[in-house]
Amino acid sequence: MSNPLVTFESVAKHFGDFVAVKSMDLSIDAGEFIAIMGPSGCGKTTTLRMLAGLEKPTSGSITIDGQLMNDVRPHERDTPLVWQSLALFPFLNVRENVEFGLKMRNQDATTRRKKALDWLERLGVAEFAERNVETLSGGQKQRVALARSLVIEPRLLLLDEPLSALDAHLVIRMQSVLTRLQRELGITFVYVTHSQSEAFAMADRVVIMSDGEIAQTAKPRDIYREPANRFVAEFVGRNNIVGGKVSGIESGLVYMESPVGAFSIQTTEEHASLTPGDDATFVIAADLVEISRVDRNTENGVVCTLISEEFIGSVVTLFLETTDGTEFKVQLQERELATLNHTDGGTFYLNWKSSSAHLLQQPG
Repeated sequence: MSNPLVTFESVAKHFGDFVAVKSMDLSIDAGEFIAIMGPSGCGKTTTLRMLAGLEKPTSGSITIDGQLMNDVRPHERDTPLVWQSLALFPFLNVRENVEFGLKMRNQDATTRRKKALDWLERLGVAEFAERNVETLSGGQKQRVALARSLVIEPRLLLLDEPLSALDAHLVIRMQSVLTRLQRELGITFVYVTHSQSEAFAMADRVVIMSDGEIAQTAKPRDIYREPANRFVAEFVGRNNIVGGKVSGIESGLVYMESPVGAFSIQTTEEHASLTPGDDATFVIAADLVEISRVDRNTENGVVCTLISEEFIGSVVTLFLETTDGTEFKVQLQERELATLNHTDGGTFYLNWKSSSAHLLQQPG
């Protein structure tokens, strides 16, 4: 097994009495695309800044390629950072912005110019090489900022919410550009974002942070379908979360009694210690719940009334409520909604398979 390119070992960062990051352990392999996400104040940007050398860990160690980096200054690291604001120099034209890092590395003018133009061409903005950066669109500036970081051919590229200021159609296009470049170049990307769609679309692994700690690290699909705890389950996706008491365990199923009904959940070895009477919480994703006007009397189900609906393009999320006020969400294609006859109110029956539900490792 190869050694990781980046290692955080028991890394903490304090700002006075405030603890921004608590004893973080994280390894990042060479050529990996890692996305770090979480709510505001969770510590994700502080983590990125420590990796860039802009903040020094209060305790613990950060290594890159086996070298301890705690006291290495930012300009001595091979870790360019693409900022949310892009931070292009307004007093330099496009080409000169891209050349800047090469100039700091004392490369001659001819080499700088050739490399800068090559990267501008690669990113599709070579025609703007002699333009003032202030005259470019947001998407064009984004490509120039990427060219400026990649022209020095780093092993590790840091990105701090680089797409947050772009229009939705440009975000999708830049996701494709970033993913293609990362795969072609084999550069390790560490990408901080608030956006679940960005992280899940591009990253090999996603790190979910909460209150300065890592709540879960896994592949995007595993985080979406198998959240480790209630925080992750609430933070990602459209999850329905039900808590209750274990009533029995038999034939690979955990049976649970809750205020909204009795349910069965397929279990695994990690839940082997559960016994009747234990607290348990399961998650059923909104897109795995079936909805009908007819009671199908299947293994898991609840009876609800419709509260509201939310359209996002061709996908619609229905918000429903049980008689005790528990909310459930169902996500389906808009064309499926047309056959549901949902506009006249009344009763709806929700059902799901035991194998579609996921029992949380940490109930709550």
